[in-house]
Amino acid sequence: MTYCLGIKVKEGLVAIADTRITSGTDVTIKKKLFTLQKEGCSLFIMTSGLRSVRDKAIVYFDELMEHGLDDINKMYKAVNAFGEQVRRVGEEDRETLEKAGFKFNLNTIIGGQMKDDEEPKLFLLYPEGNWVELGHGAPYVIIGNAAQGKAILNRILTNDCSMKLALKAGFLSFDSTRISAADVDFPIDVALYKADSFNLIEHHYEKEDLESVSAQWDKELKGALKNISNQWMDTAFGKLGKSTKKRKKV
Repeated sequence: MTYCLGIKVKEGLVAIADTRITSGTDVTIKKKLFTLQKEGCSLFIMTSGLRSVRDKAIVYFDELMEHGLDDINKMYKAVNAFGEQVRRVGEEDRETLEKAGFKFNLNTIIGGQMKDDEEPKLFLLYPEGNWVELGHGAPYVIIGNAAQGKAILNRILTNDCSMKLALKAGFLSFDSTRISAADVDFPIDVALYKADSFNLIEHHYEKEDLESVSAQWDKELKGALKNISNQWMDTAFGKLGKSTKKRKKV
């Protein structure tokens, strides 16, 4: 399974991707975050699905962007271009993959800014090549193992959050998922993009880099639970002491 998270706030974009690949009992570490930085072009791509489909589509897309960047001046055009490469891989490999028992699938998060975009953009691309854009009402998107990590994001993220707060919430979302899912784990890759900067940076974190943050979060959660008022439970638990029914002797 995979954990990839893209966040869009007014200040810019934050991306987090785990690196764990599981195949049966085999576990390997491979990048799921691809970045492209050129003049007038800053974007990242994260994928969940068949690795072979991902790698082939990325190679095709990278080659396309190398030679056709002048025609792709907005993010939606870049997303369309990657979607075309996914469909191309589908035409080439779908039949063979499905005969071998593999479902052709590749969900993709694409974020960034092209030279004619007024602001950074964040998209979710489906295996069929169609997409949706994430906006102010939906400031984040997760692909892969999403259930355990949504709570903190739903409570914290707004369009006005700083990128630092977004990254902090994003990491804690990943950490919650990691604790609950054996197929999501360190290391993680992070991409940060500040609006209109055309300067996309990437950073890699090992478990040792962030284990103190995980430990602090665990301690804070347990402390917060202890500090929640007990008064609301008194009525219910009070009924336990009012039972007058005697146990039948055997």
